[in-house]
Amino acid sequence: MHILTRRLVVPFMVAAFFAVIGTVAFADKASAEPFNQGPAKCSECHKAEAEIWSGTKHAKSFKTVHKADKAKALAKATGNKSMKKNETCVQCHYTLVAKEAGKKAKPKAGPSCESCHGASSDWFAIHNDYGGPSVKADQEDAAHKAGRKAQATAAGMRWPSDRYGIAENCNACHGLANPGVAGDKLAIMLDGGHPANANWEYVEYSQGSIRHQFYPPDMTTNGEMDGAALSRAFVIGQAAKLVSATAAMGNSDSAKYKEFQVARAAAARTALAGVDAAAALLADPTRDNAVALAAAIDGQDLSGAVGGMLPGTYK
Repeated sequence: MHILTRRLVVPFMVAAFFAVIGTVAFADKASAEPFNQGPAKCSECHKAEAEIWSGTKHAKSFKTVHKADKAKALAKATGNKSMKKNETCVQCHYTLVAKEAGKKAKPKAGPSCESCHGASSDWFAIHNDYGGPSVKADQEDAAHKAGRKAQATAAGMRWPSDRYGIAENCNACHGLANPGVAGDKLAIMLDGGHPANANWEYVEYSQGSIRHQFYPPDMTTNGEMDGAALSRAFVIGQAAKLVSATAAMGNSDSAKYKEFQVARAAAARTALAGVDAAAALLADPTRDNAVALAAAIDGQDLSGAVGGMLPGTYK
């Protein structure tokens, strides 16, 4: 499973705060390559989210995806007819779990918690520390929470609040543009009939069966986005698609693969054409410009610009 490049801007006060309380406690845990601990680890606390995940195609695919039409042929064409042993297939289709640092990781689940939120070995303890062994989540003070989130991010965690990072991560696999897979392998997959949808759209999928938004103060309700939030998510998803497709165009000499990525980029450009804040991104589709766009539209209602393009149903 790929891990996108870690990026973090830590405010000076947050960094100073952790310098005072001491961050050395976690240093040794970050010395080795981070690894996935598997969905069971996350479900110890996130029971409601785990229950939803267990009913999704992501979870169920672990026992079915290798049985799909052309699965064995595609796997063989990219290196190994067993998807679970194929270095290309495992990047998107499985969660590779290790028992400890340095041990061989094996596929133990389909796409799961860490597929979206990052390998947890380095950030798990940080994420769960609210200020000491006896401090519960609802007792954590604001300064500690801010510092904890910054440290967990630095250790590789991708929070739900990282709207662009989550959309970027989804587009990597769903756009046949995973940076952890060589372009020639992606082209082989597409040429061999691997499913590919140039119109794949982030909101349609993220707010469907996989939605698991259990946030304080109501931790029992799976929250739904309102119209304004949906419009922002749509724009951010299209921004991620545009950046992903633009970068992927040059990854292979395959005409069919380039055509597919050009189609993805064109769809994203059409969707973003009426968004004023997207002008810089459309002129220069870089990640930095996409992140700047996500920040610029925070709190805005863009329903007037993109409302008609929002999906009527979810996957």
